[in-house]
Amino acid sequence: MEKRHRVFVAINLPHEIRKELFEYSEKHLDLPAKWTAKDNLHITLEFLGALTDEEAGEVCLAVKEVAERHSSFSLNLNKILYGPPNLKAGQAPKFVWAEGDKSEELSALREDLENSLAEKVAFVPENRVFAPHITLARISSWEWKAIEPEERPEINENLDLLFTVESIEVMESEKRKDGQVYTVLESHQLNN
Repeated sequence: MEKRHRVFVAINLPHEIRKELFEYSEKHLDLPAKWTAKDNLHITLEFLGALTDEEAGEVCLAVKEVAERHSSFSLNLNKILYGPPNLKAGQAPKFVWAEGDKSEELSALREDLENSLAEKVAFVPENRVFAPHITLARISSWEWKAIEPEERPEINENLDLLFTVESIEVMESEKRKDGQVYTVLESHQLNN
């Protein structure tokens, strides 16, 4: 049986942005959550799932072509909050995440990526509005529900972390006993 790779396309963050976001975990050590390793912080543009070597190669080619058609742009991370948004009453949040501003450049890049990937591999885009975000922690729902509602920490903090998106990466996710390990398969520079 051919080995498959869990592949996604992402924007990796500059070191200083990762460092600042990771420090946030120290503010909420009491939260029943598994915090994301600093080196794993990123913005997922598209998750493609388990792909063969050949399909992963096609994805790399598509991402390269998309990157060549787009220029670098600025992205601002503006808030840390529970996610996903629009939780129903009594529903436990699944994540703590940093949310980014929506931008025309990011929307155009993602739309081009979706269209190109749909042509190259058996990829069906998610049918929901894209909101750029970085998963900082995954919350344990059963532990969350065990905390009295009035004792649950409030997480809603404004941010102003601006950085330039200069590349997009094809990434592989491997589950190991010590946690998720993300590897860059290919990195493609956007135009300056």
